Amino acid sequence: MDERTARWWAALAGLGGGLLVALVRSSPYGGGFSPRLGVQGPDAYYGPDPFTPLIPTVATVLALCLLRHWPYLLAVAGLLSVPIAVPALVPDTAGLQVYYALGAVFPLLVVGALGAAQSLLSSGSPGLGAAVAGVVTGAALFAGALGATGPQGPDPALPVWHVVLLTAGLAGLAPALWWWRGGDRAAIGLAFGPWTWRRLRLVITGGLVALAVLPLAMISAGRLGSLLDVDWTTLWRYSYTKAAIIGALTLAVTAALSLLAGVWSAAGALTAAAVQVAVSAPLVIAFGATAAVGPARWCAVLAGVAIGAACAAWRWRVPAAVTLAVAASITLFIAYAATSGQPEKLVEQQRAVPALLMLVLSTAAATAVVAATAPVLAPRGAIPAALGPIAGVLAVAGTQTVPVIYLRDGQPRETALATMIQLDTAAVLLLVAAAAIGGLGLAHYLSVRWAERKKAELIRQEAAAAERDRLARPIHDGVLQVLALVQRQGSELGAPGAQLAALAGEQEVALRNLLSGGGAVPLAAAEADLRAVLTALAAPGIEVSAPAEPVVLPAAAAAELTAAVQAALDNVRRHAGAGARAWILLEDEGDGVRVTVRDDGAGFTPERLAEAERAGRLGVAQSMRGRISDLGGTTIVHSRPGEGTEVEFWVPARRRRGV
Repeated sequence: MDERTARWWAALAGLGGGLLVALVRSSPYGGGFSPRLGVQGPDAYYGPDPFTPLIPTVATVLALCLLRHWPYLLAVAGLLSVPIAVPALVPDTAGLQVYYALGAVFPLLVVGALGAAQSLLSSGSPGLGAAVAGVVTGAALFAGALGATGPQGPDPALPVWHVVLLTAGLAGLAPALWWWRGGDRAAIGLAFGPWTWRRLRLVITGGLVALAVLPLAMISAGRLGSLLDVDWTTLWRYSYTKAAIIGALTLAVTAALSLLAGVWSAAGALTAAAVQVAVSAPLVIAFGATAAVGPARWCAVLAGVAIGAACAAWRWRVPAAVTLAVAASITLFIAYAATSGQPEKLVEQQRAVPALLMLVLSTAAATAVVAATAPVLAPRGAIPAALGPIAGVLAVAGTQTVPVIYLRDGQPRETALATMIQLDTAAVLLLVAAAAIGGLGLAHYLSVRWAERKKAELIRQEAAAAERDRLARPIHDGVLQVLALVQRQGSELGAPGAQLAALAGEQEVALRNLLSGGGAVPLAAAEADLRAVLTALAAPGIEVSAPAEPVVLPAAAAAELTAAVQAALDNVRRHAGAGARAWILLEDEGDGVRVTVRDDGAGFTPERLAEAERAGRLGVAQSMRGRISDLGGTTIVHSRPGEGTEVEFWVPARRRRGV
């Protein structure tokens, strides 16, 4: 089997995991990363022992540790889900034990399915990987449509759905179980070892987030009252206020802990949680308003998941996610205004068409936004932890906290949807999610471009070093030997020979420095005062005029500009004629630096430069124009026969700052 086929098997297994998620979430057992405690904490908890709530935490840590074997995590969770589809297998005496044991199923499923998404993204399949990550969220929303209660109670076809979901989910896992029987390293990120700190911190953060919920949920009304200096009976009476306080504490603690996994992981988890909180209310309202239309409800959710997954597979998944979130937000604003701020009217009047539109757009937005975060998290190996336990706990805590803004005298309004957030708040949260995913996508794009530029620069440096090494031997055996010979024997030819020997010695040193890498432009050069460098060029026959203040440039830019000036002076000595004088003028113009080299020599016709280039004499083209062009500047040469020559160099200010 080739790698391309393996990617499709991974996508199929991720889809199978999503089907199993829908199975578990549509059952009475529900499932989640947080302990199975009510918002009342111990006031409403009657578990068999104090250790049972730790089951989701242990399952989360175990799943993150065994992420390389994600197909087996899904298979184990699928087998544990069999009692949901076939309740007859569970004895009456074991019902409670099975209920609490199933607390491990949901963490195993979500982490395993997100492991498939991580594997696909790490293996170079961003479209499939993002789509799988979105489908996991969409599956949970689809489960809400299946499990919603209609006028006649639960859907009588729900047991059949459970069997279908279980069978299809396990069947989708089979090829992946065989292909990755030895483990899948891509699921933990190809850039990480199995137990490096960058990987361990994701496991630790996921476990701490799942564990931190337990002590917070177990805070009793009396304990919370003493902490807040409030009468505990007040919190007992106003249970929704107490729930919101615990939710806010959970949000704060989870957000702080998520930073242990890294800023990118925390940002991705908060974005995914925001969109899940935002769509919770419109989905509940839409489920109630479509209770009498039968399959249309879950068909609408399936359509939304399909749209979101298709956008996730698209190259422009981030703009598509932003568009869907904004469209869903506008729809909710319209629904809120049309119902005069009482969206429960949609349920009371059974307005199916607007409810179905809300279902499609809300589900599509949630699926697309969560999917768009996956490529951002993939390079850090953070998809299973960030979109799994961290985002899950943040979403539950947010859903528990936000409705507090609608409490009156500590109690919700007397409506069937009292505990839900209002559609206007949900619409605002969707806009927040749209802005968050847009910003996250832009930041990721800029970081990738910066990394690519850095890599290209490293490749360029390596290529330059290889080219120097390639040229070093023939130059050493040829040119350098000739220069050394001229330096040694030139003085025997009299005064002209001595000058020639001195020039040969200078060029030999410069050439050796270049071949050793000393002439390479440093990445982070120090600054240099161009005024001081050019003033040092003053000599008999050469005058330098410069500002009184230092003219500071990056050392690399100053060196290149100085070399260009020296090349111009070289031309004066060789071509201007005997007795020719030269003047150097340095000007700091604010937006750039201008250096002018002028002489009173013989001058030349404009055509002479082109003739010199064609003849292979490239002093002006390379030593002067080439250097200045690399700095982003310009070179202008003015000359006429008998009127001398003027060479003007200009370097922009942005190069002066090293930008």
